[in-house]
Amino acid sequence: MENKPASLSKSRQRVIFNLVSRYWKRLAFAAACMIMVAGANGAMALLVKPVMDDIFIGKNREMLLLIPGLAVLVFLLKGLGSYGSEYFMNYIGEKIIRYFRDSLYEKITDLPIAFIHKEKTGALMSRITNDVNIVKGMVSTAVINVFRDFFSVIAFLGVIFYRDWQLACGAFLVLPLAFYPILVFGRRVRRFSTGSQETMADLNSFLHETFSGAKIIKIFSLESYEKKRFRLKTGELFRLEMKKVVAKALSSPVMEFLGGLGIAFIIWFGGMRVINGTSTPGIFFSFLTAVMMLYDPVKKLSGLNNTIQEGVAAASRIFDILEQEETIQEKINPEMLEGTVFDLEFDRVSFSYGADETPALKDINLRVAPGEVLALVGMSGGGKTSLVNLIPRLYDVSSGRILIGGKDIRDLSIKSLRDTISIVTQEPILFNESVKENIRYGRMDATEEQIVKAAKAAFAHEFILGFPKGYDTVIGELGSRLSGGEKQRICIARALIKDAPVLILDEATSALDSQAEQLVQRALENLMKGRTSFVIAHRLSTIDYASRVILLKNGSIAEQGTHRELMDLKGAYFSLQSMQAGKTAK
Repeated sequence: MENKPASLSKSRQRVIFNLVSRYWKRLAFAAACMIMVAGANGAMALLVKPVMDDIFIGKNREMLLLIPGLAVLVFLLKGLGSYGSEYFMNYIGEKIIRYFRDSLYEKITDLPIAFIHKEKTGALMSRITNDVNIVKGMVSTAVINVFRDFFSVIAFLGVIFYRDWQLACGAFLVLPLAFYPILVFGRRVRRFSTGSQETMADLNSFLHETFSGAKIIKIFSLESYEKKRFRLKTGELFRLEMKKVVAKALSSPVMEFLGGLGIAFIIWFGGMRVINGTSTPGIFFSFLTAVMMLYDPVKKLSGLNNTIQEGVAAASRIFDILEQEETIQEKINPEMLEGTVFDLEFDRVSFSYGADETPALKDINLRVAPGEVLALVGMSGGGKTSLVNLIPRLYDVSSGRILIGGKDIRDLSIKSLRDTISIVTQEPILFNESVKENIRYGRMDATEEQIVKAAKAAFAHEFILGFPKGYDTVIGELGSRLSGGEKQRICIARALIKDAPVLILDEATSALDSQAEQLVQRALENLMKGRTSFVIAHRLSTIDYASRVILLKNGSIAEQGTHRELMDLKGAYFSLQSMQAGKTAK
């Protein structure tokens, strides 16, 4: 995915604004609570004058009883306001974060398989976990404090001008300088935050790959090599994080210094007015308290701006996914594919994975009759998997068309098309659920009886009963607790229970030993009965049952016919058979 500047366009800002505006009632309550907090802060500054002039200088006993009571009330109101604003804003923030998480997962799930293959798994996971959490900090925590501090600034400004407008005008000569670091350091934080988030995504991807490939790392004794690679990645992350820390850390001291200049000016100018008798100590200290309390929220705005800039960078990365275009388009009113038996036809089909890449398939013309078993053979890179991936529209043809039951698959509902297709891949894909739930994945409304029947037809029932909890046994991530043959037979049971009229077998036995292959082969024969089947074969000895054999070479059909016809032809297929027979003999 291309790296884009970490910014939020107007359309993206509008999306976030619309999300927040859904909760306008809670937002109004939160704003009221923030105003209550700001009013309490202003009241504390106002109370300084009567404390100084009436109690300490005027020695007024009535005010001595009244002011402490007012102070307790002010702090109570401030506490209630803080709780209310925290609760309502965090509620809104959590709702928005849930929306982003759900939307990201749904979008990634809906995007074509080409996108999934192009992106790193860890990077996609980082969008849903790390980036969304950063946005949460922007939406809830930062927004709460920004509004609360903004209202506090307004309240303190009111106190300042109420107490001494002339002194206030002098203070405002210095105050605007305090906002300068917010702009300068905020830009740097956003830039470094974007780099940090991208590096974190790369780190997540690295962890996913190395944990998944732990067996290979250990067998090849590459632990030290992977540790070194990990240290390099964490070193890069450390470098970016420290740059971000420097930008954040500098903003506060700079504001402290500029604020100190303002306080020094106020002490000098205000002190002169008290000495000259044009002001009282109470007014001066009330003013000074309000100014000192004013600089605190202004200073915090710098830190909050840093958090917001991080959130903007993370939100941009999230929108980069959400705004991905769908390359597999469905018609507005697609046709529904109905029936139980289908023929398939490839009409002058060509396909390339990218505009600049060599075509994976070139001018394929092929018709597969209903119930026919078509074997696809050839050297790696010949185009076998590319051809079968076009049938369920995991990819779309670059030119030509694919017909099923006489209908162009691009005119059909994608769901109705895929409902007619079942697949068993070379690498069994199972989920960390029970055996029963993995088989039911082929048909979610399947009964217990149908699950057992499918398992029996896949020759899986016997070994399943040997598990501690039978069909309720959880099989581990990707079926890690099962052997290769057991995993493959559960995948076959899943395909059986779907009972789809079109079947794709992508080298379903190539990774198995001879004994496991025999059992799986028997299960596959049960699976193929009455179905239009595409069988990608690695071992040519396993395709004797095929109605027809297609040999693909460099994306084109080089030879086709029955096994016997191709052997008699003594061409490329004969050479492949001879080569494999020679390897077996050795």
